[in-house]
Amino acid sequence: MKIVLLDALTFGDTNLDAFGEFGEVVVYETTTKEQTQERIVDADVIVTNKVVITKEMMQDSHNLKLICIAATGMNNVDLEAAKELGIAVKNVAGYSTDSVIQHTFSMLFYLIGHSCYYDEIVKSGTYSRSPIFTDVSKPFFEMKGKKWGIIGLGAIGRGVAKIAAAFGAEVFYFSTSGVEREEPYKSLSLQELLESCDIISIHAPLNEKTDNLLDYKELSLCKEGAIVLNLGRGGIINEDAVAQIIDERNLLFGLDVLTQEPMRENHPLLRVKNSENLYITPHIAWTSVEAREKLIASVVQNIKEML
Repeated sequence: MKIVLLDALTFGDTNLDAFGEFGEVVVYETTTKEQTQERIVDADVIVTNKVVITKEMMQDSHNLKLICIAATGMNNVDLEAAKELGIAVKNVAGYSTDSVIQHTFSMLFYLIGHSCYYDEIVKSGTYSRSPIFTDVSKPFFEMKGKKWGIIGLGAIGRGVAKIAAAFGAEVFYFSTSGVEREEPYKSLSLQELLESCDIISIHAPLNEKTDNLLDYKELSLCKEGAIVLNLGRGGIINEDAVAQIIDERNLLFGLDVLTQEPMRENHPLLRVKNSENLYITPHIAWTSVEAREKLIASVVQNIKEML
């Protein structure tokens, strides 16, 4: 069997030796659209994180039996075509739940604690010249007693809710699917959640119901000083609207996902004046060492199950 890994660079230094038990393994750190067909033409199994696999590519790959998506989302593979051609497609779910939950709070604490500002005043020598022992020029608030609104109460959303409640926050949620379930938290409409919550975190998939869910109009509903965190998918928040409103009002944003990744050059978010209220990370919430190890182990298991 020949197994081809198309974008192994996304796994970092995670050990990939386990794939060797199945036969020949070919590893490419990155693969462009133009390179994909040639690289998978004689593969029995391909492993892709974000490399797109089209119907035409599958049709020309006569040995192909299994496409392993090293991620939860499956929109980079033509699933209908795979079904038609008898090619199995398997993804991995749940491997990064704890990692994303942890990064949610990492982003929150960075923003509410004004970490960028305080780190800079110490390292620049400003603190050394201070007439007093402390600096209270950037007030921060405690989570206890604050209202936390969660958009998308799946496994990650519930994990965030549990920890937020442990800090003493009052948790609410908005169901992006519209399906009402028995939950220990109060359900609110999107408008109610935006208007009332001090912290808002997004843990929803991108689909027809969540695409551009938070545009300028919706963000304008947020209360002064609110924090909005997107750890779901880029496209749920209109980034142009964020770039505009962050310089108009006292709102804080933490974004781990963007509509285009990598971030495009000359992005409006790179030109905001109130940059202390904006924290962007390059889609890393899922990438803890443990999460990547679970991901690869699950992909290997998917191949074993196919065999």
